[in-house]
Amino acid sequence: MQTAIAFILIFGLLVFFHEFGHFLFAKRAGIMVREFAIGMGPKIYWRTHGETIYTVRLLPIGGYVRMAGEDMDGTELQPGYRVGLIVDEDNVVKKIIFNQNNKQLPDLLFLEVERADLEKELFVEGYDEEEKLVRYSVARDCMLVENGRETLIAPYDRQFNAKTVGQRAMTIFAGPLFNFILAFVIYLLIGLFYGVPTYEPIITEVVANDPAAQAGMVAGDKVTAIDGQAVEKWQDLAGNVQDRPGETINVTIERDGQTKNLPMTVKEMTDENTGETFGQIGVKYESPREFNPLKAVVYGAQETYNMTVRIFELLGMLVTGKFTIDALSGPVGIYKATEAVAQYGFMNLMNWAAMLSINLGIMNLLPLPALDGGRLLFFGYEALRGKPIDRQKEGLVHFVGIVLLMILMVIVTWNDIQRFFF
Repeated sequence: MQTAIAFILIFGLLVFFHEFGHFLFAKRAGIMVREFAIGMGPKIYWRTHGETIYTVRLLPIGGYVRMAGEDMDGTELQPGYRVGLIVDEDNVVKKIIFNQNNKQLPDLLFLEVERADLEKELFVEGYDEEEKLVRYSVARDCMLVENGRETLIAPYDRQFNAKTVGQRAMTIFAGPLFNFILAFVIYLLIGLFYGVPTYEPIITEVVANDPAAQAGMVAGDKVTAIDGQAVEKWQDLAGNVQDRPGETINVTIERDGQTKNLPMTVKEMTDENTGETFGQIGVKYESPREFNPLKAVVYGAQETYNMTVRIFELLGMLVTGKFTIDALSGPVGIYKATEAVAQYGFMNLMNWAAMLSINLGIMNLLPLPALDGGRLLFFGYEALRGKPIDRQKEGLVHFVGIVLLMILMVIVTWNDIQRFFF
C-alpha cells in the first residue's frame, strides 16, 4: 500500500509539473485552456474555475492540457441547426442552446441557422419564428449549451494556432522545462534538509574477502592517491578503480595521522545489461554532508546537469545497440523500482523522483511524433518554411506516432510483467 501511495504521489507530481508548464505558458500567451487534467480515463474529481475545468482522472499514467483550437475542439454552427438564443440588453448573444424546441425560458429566441462565425467575425444569422432573416452579434464569452453541457466559445485570437510560432513553441517546450525545474527543486531541498555531500574519499565500509579487505583497508581510511595520482573526491577513486579491472594498483591512505600504501588487485566485474567489464575493490561509501544554502543551490544545479548527461548517455547506448528494448521500463517497472527505492528512506525516494522527472523531460523532448519534441520539430520547420504546415497532415503524423508509442508501451509493459512476475 505504501508503495502504491508513493508511486501515485511521485508520478502525479511529475505529471502535474509537466502539465503546469504547458498551462502557465498557454495562459501567458493568451490561449484559452479548456481542461487541465491529471491522469487519464474517467473523471473522479473535477472543478471549474474561470474558463478552465480542472480534473483528476482514474488512471495515474499521464495528463494533458486541452487548449482551444486543437484537434477535437470545435465550436462550429452548421446551416440548418435549430437553436435557442439568450441575448443581453444590447441584443448580443450570450448563450446558444442546441436542439432547443421548447420555449422553457421567457427570453429565449429561436433561430434556424443560415450562417455563423464563432471564431473571427462573431455573429450568427438565420431565420426567426416569423421566418425573417435576422443577424446577431455573438459575445466573446458566449456559451454553447448541448445536452446540458456548457462550452465557452473560443475566438480565434484565443486559440493555440492563432499564436506566433515562438509562443506555440514555448508553450509546448514549457512542459519538459518544468520537469527539469522540478528536479532542480528536489535536489535543492535534499541539499537544504539533508545536507550537501562533500564527496570526501573516506571509506565507510569494507567488504570482507574483497581486494580492499585483503590489502588491509578498514572503515575510516581516507584515500589520498592511487599510484601516486592524487584523489580529492570519491568520484576520483571510483572512476580510477572502475577503469582498471584486473590491474594491480597502489592505494595511498591516511589512518590516524599516518600514511600507508596498500597494494591490491582490482576485481573484474561485468555489467549484466551492456556486457562491459569494470573494476571493484569492495568498499562502500557514504559521503559526509554539510549544510550550506548557497552550496545547496549549486548542488541542485550540478545534480540536475549530471543526471541529464547520464540519461543522454544511456539513450546513446540504446541507439547504438549497447542497450536493448528489454532494458526499458514502463509503469510496472517504475512501480517495482519505486518499491525497491522506498525501502532505503525518503531521501532516496526524492532522488528517484528527481531522476524520473529529468527522464520524463528528456523523453518528451525527443523529436518523435506525438511527443513535445515532435511538435517542436514541426514548429521549427514552420519557422524555416515561413508558413504553417497542413494541420491534417501533421495530425496524421502525430496519430501514427501515438499508435507506435502505444505499441512500444505494450511491449515494454509485457516485458516488465514477465521480468517481475514470471
